[in-house]
Amino acid sequence: MNSTLSIAQRNSVLQKMMVLVDEQRATIIEANKMDLEGYSGNDLAMYDRLKVDSKKIEGMIAALKQLADQKDPVGVERFRFTHDNGMQVFNKTASFGTILIIYESRPDVTIEAAGIAFKSGNKILLKGGKESLNSNLAIVKLWHQALLENDITSDWVEYMNYNRQETQAFLETPTQRVDLIVPRGGERLIEFVKKHATCPVIVSGRGNNFVYVHKDANTEIALRVIVNGKTDKISACNAVDKVLIDKDIPNKEDFIKKIISELRDHKVTILGDSTLTKYEEVDPISGDAVWYEEFLDYKIVIGEIDSCKEAVSRINKYSGGHSASIITKDQKEADDFMASVDCAAVYHNASTRFTDGFELGLGGELAISTDKLHQRGPIGLQHLVTNKWYIHGDGQIR
Repeated sequence: MNSTLSIAQRNSVLQKMMVLVDEQRATIIEANKMDLEGYSGNDLAMYDRLKVDSKKIEGMIAALKQLADQKDPVGVERFRFTHDNGMQVFNKTASFGTILIIYESRPDVTIEAAGIAFKSGNKILLKGGKESLNSNLAIVKLWHQALLENDITSDWVEYMNYNRQETQAFLETPTQRVDLIVPRGGERLIEFVKKHATCPVIVSGRGNNFVYVHKDANTEIALRVIVNGKTDKISACNAVDKVLIDKDIPNKEDFIKKIISELRDHKVTILGDSTLTKYEEVDPISGDAVWYEEFLDYKIVIGEIDSCKEAVSRINKYSGGHSASIITKDQKEADDFMASVDCAAVYHNASTRFTDGFELGLGGELAISTDKLHQRGPIGLQHLVTNKWYIHGDGQIR
């Protein structure tokens, strides 16, 4: 395999993939039907991630087009200076090399994540979940066709049809060089990869996102943000699971009743702390452990809080470090909250559902990192690179 591909070659493959996915959409959906028929679980979030329909196909094509249109992230100059001895010193972005993506149930990752990795000059190893095998193989077949029709070896995109034991063995003793691993899935998958991997891992962690409704909130905005965050897509890691309501918010009881009514209309199960259990539609929480949980379901926890400081403390203790939002008309309170909450994305008067590479201007994402090295939040094309020093001299010695 060639060590590098030009940007023209990479873009040509992406453009060919756009055409092939469009032409073969029926084939992809048919393969996905086999996966859906074989799925025996009752996990609504898993089923939603697994299903491929015309809307998801359009999303795949749009992601490929955006990638093809973006600038080359490789070879971008980050720093330069002239040494006292006359050497010219440059630092430029460079591809990682080989990236392993381990993911559960989402065939669109086989397009989007592979496309981002490939555009940034990396070889991709794809390890999808067994529940989406037929869909993934159908898409990888198109990747290979797009590569070969551009006179590029199909080794650039490789699918690893491994079971758990084979995956563990590969992580512990790779049969080829792997420079970076990105697991996309639940906490069990992430812990499994971190335990066994022998190279760097970027953690795409749990959501468990919070909305804090400050005492000076616009309650109509609060209601929209909560309902959207909880019900728009329950399978998303940027969905809302917890709501904290300031005890001093005006007309508190009417506001809480509106929240309960709207959420119940969307068939959401509502759990509450001791201050909320007087409402018959609210079930009591079983204990503090529930504050740690990411639901990925039509379920939410609502509680009262004494102050913005206490809300920050609660979020920093229990959240997954993903996203949190404050609803308030007080700019200083919003600024303090956003500076103090230890999450990858913080919001003021807006839904956490925007923590997404496409929505935040990255043109798609490989994953959403809750780590702080080397990139936090959505990992886009610009972040799947490392850096390299280039030093030009004419015989200098030290």
